[in-house]
Amino acid sequence: MAATLGAMPLRADLLIEHLHALQDRHGALHPDHLVALAEMLRLAPVEVFEVATFYAHFDVLADGEPAPPPMTIRVCEGLPCAMAGGQDLLAALRANPPGGARVLAAPCMGACHQAPACTATQGWAQGHLTAATPERVAAAWSEGLRLPPPAPPYPAPPWPDEWPTLAAAHDGRLTPEAMLAALDESGLRGLGGAGFPVARKWRAVMEHPGPRHLVVNADEGEPGTFKDRWCLELEPYRFLEGMFLAAHAIGAEACWIYIRDEYPKARQEVATALAMLREAGVPTPTVHLRRGAGAYICGEETALLESLEGRRGYPRHKPPFPGEHGLFGAPTLIHNVETLWWLPELLAAPGAASRFAASGRRGHKGRRLFSLSGRVQRPGVYEAPLGITAHELIEEHGGGMQDGHRFAAYLPGGASGGILPASMGDLPLAFGALEPLGCFVGSGAVVVLSDRDDLAEAARNLVRFFRDESCGQCTPCRVGTQKAARLLDAPRWDRALLAELAQAMADGSICGLGQAAMNPVLSLLRHFPAEAVP
Repeated sequence: MAATLGAMPLRADLLIEHLHALQDRHGALHPDHLVALAEMLRLAPVEVFEVATFYAHFDVLADGEPAPPPMTIRVCEGLPCAMAGGQDLLAALRANPPGGARVLAAPCMGACHQAPACTATQGWAQGHLTAATPERVAAAWSEGLRLPPPAPPYPAPPWPDEWPTLAAAHDGRLTPEAMLAALDESGLRGLGGAGFPVARKWRAVMEHPGPRHLVVNADEGEPGTFKDRWCLELEPYRFLEGMFLAAHAIGAEACWIYIRDEYPKARQEVATALAMLREAGVPTPTVHLRRGAGAYICGEETALLESLEGRRGYPRHKPPFPGEHGLFGAPTLIHNVETLWWLPELLAAPGAASRFAASGRRGHKGRRLFSLSGRVQRPGVYEAPLGITAHELIEEHGGGMQDGHRFAAYLPGGASGGILPASMGDLPLAFGALEPLGCFVGSGAVVVLSDRDDLAEAARNLVRFFRDESCGQCTPCRVGTQKAARLLDAPRWDRALLAELAQAMADGSICGLGQAAMNPVLSLLRHFPAEAVP
């Protein structure tokens, strides 16, 4: 047991990391191992079992139950992958599992631009396959998981010459007050979904005495969203510089990066970049890199804090600003990856913030990264002005619609952002612009549907996602999402009952998952003709 856990401290907040170590070594979590771990961490066995059974990527065995096959293949059933044939892929692999692997359906894997996607897990190793077919999966994994050798690390830019913004912050030329002024001028908002002004968030944390923490939410799991993965895998140094700038500004004594378990390459890139930074002499705060375990709810910031502290990802009843309710009771600034990714550019030089603000369209400030997927020629991550429209995004960046497909509808903000018809494709994709229509831009995940797609089935897919990912803590969400999924399977939808259920879920759910789970259904009923829905 001690050899499996290695040098990790025996602390309760590291429970999830210890569970990963056990499962990576033994292929599953055995009851006697969990009891022994509870004793080592001075926890009640029930505390360990409840955490282990909460997260989808942990396999907890009953007494005497055999471990699952050495390899597990997970097939994405998120909306973009379903549109690309994910269900047929899942059925084919279940009928003929490569190498005797266990085949499971799984939520969005952050590869919506290369759908359909699947992963194979064997011990600690995880492999991804995109644009997957049964033949490609069989060719890749019939003889087990063989990972290619890692690419050589990309050297860190030399310090301080290639880090002018961070160097200016460290030598006092760029003060926290100047950073806040630049953020005010830029109009930068949090880009994980809620869109809260970044400068106000920083000030709210800085009002509290230290010690303070900075937490990075890299647990994006909204179907259609993959921009944070792009930032972490392709530009980890820019992201880390943004994190160091924010940490320096608020006086954070430590940074915590929580990366979803579906992103092993992103974790490796960040870990390697941190090691290279230390070798290059770049001054860095203490950084803790943590691994999620398969729970979309941990993208909600208070559930994320619970998970970082070694518990189930149950959202907290929270005040509007951080304070004593943060990580380990300390004031805590929580940002998603993209928000931090923009900071080196915004703070680079005098005037940078005003130039960023002026780069928007239709009166909106700034730019952002959009995750574009669905029926377009070139799905991918694109930097575009805030205020761009869906039509413009499709034509200017996505290469237009796929051959034989006509633009019919789009999700402006991922699974919870609602569905709008193509006739509203000239509305600005910006904070506050779509809320009067019952939709929002959220994390910037734009999924494009065509005249060949079944809009009602798209709504069913999204509601099933929320049903499966509900943490179960509050009754309106736990029972409401199950009830909604059943109602949507009916030959004819009961519109009045669906509206009543949606209101009850919005009023009574603790967090945004239950409050927004019915947005796809409500927007279909509101914006589409009767023939588009049952």
